[in-house]
Parts: sequence; structure tokens; C-alpha cells
Amino acid sequence: MTDFEQLYEHHARDVYRFALYLSGDRAVAEDITSETFVRVWTAPARVELATVRAYLLTIARNLYLHGLRRQRRRTEMPEALPDPAPGPHEEAAGREEMELVMAALRQLPEVDRAALLMRAEDGLSYAEIAVALGVSEAAAKVKVHRARLKLACLRRI
Repeated sequence: MTDFEQLYEHHARDVYRFALYLSGDRAVAEDITSETFVRVWTAPARVELATVRAYLLTIARNLYLHGLRRQRRRTEMPEALPDPAPGPHEEAAGREEMELVMAALRQLPEVDRAALLMRAEDGLSYAEIAVALGVSEAAAKVKVHRARLKLACLRRI
């Protein structure tokens, strides 16, 4: 790892967005993001630059899953996540679409949702997704493909 501040500035938004999509709660996403970078800062091993994004998302996902295990029950994501900057017209037009997408995402199993978000939102390769989820590259491809199909079917309903 060359410079922690540069690493944080480059990846914090991606980690936060990933954590927000997983948890559906801004406060939880902020906590996961902070804890992710604390763990990177205190890690005894050097982070390889080629895998840093997958490494950060893996830490964030593990923190999210750990939080779920602590709660011993799954909490529902809020119906609508407010968009911080749109005007009233954009907000009205985008709210219904966002509600449909979030409702469809909540119906996917966590591992499928994580694989799809890593691919679609964060642009990770299937190899990076496989490492992050602890599955084979072929399984990562299948998870992303099936999650896309399920999401498309759920959005049509």
C-alpha cells in the first residue's frame, strides 16, 4: 500500500456505495466503510494494488455479514433511499424506478446481490468477484448471470 490517504480518497465512495446497497442503511454503510479502512490501516500484511478494490469490498461484505450474524435476524431495507441532489422533477421520475429496483434487489439472496453489485456497480472482474465471495470464477459468472435474470423477472412483475 503506497499512501493510505490516497487509497481512502480513491476507494471510499465505492466501499460506501457497496455497503449502502448491501445494508440499505446509511449509518450502517458509514460504519462499514470506516471499519473497512481501519482494518486496512491496521493490517499487518501489505495490500497488493492489483487486488485492493476486491480486498476492500471483501472486508466490507464480511463486516456486513458479521453484523447480520450479530443481529440474528435480517432487517428489511427501507422502501426508498432518498437521492441527495435531484430536483423535484427528477426525484418524482426517479423515485418509482428506484423503489422497483430496490424491492427487486431485496428479493435476491445476499450472495447473489453481492455478486451482482460487485460486477455492475463496482466493475470487478469475475476473477475478483470469485475471490471476494470464495467461489470459483465459473460460479461467480453463474451467480451474476442468474441474479441479472432474477432481477429482470422481478422488475417485470
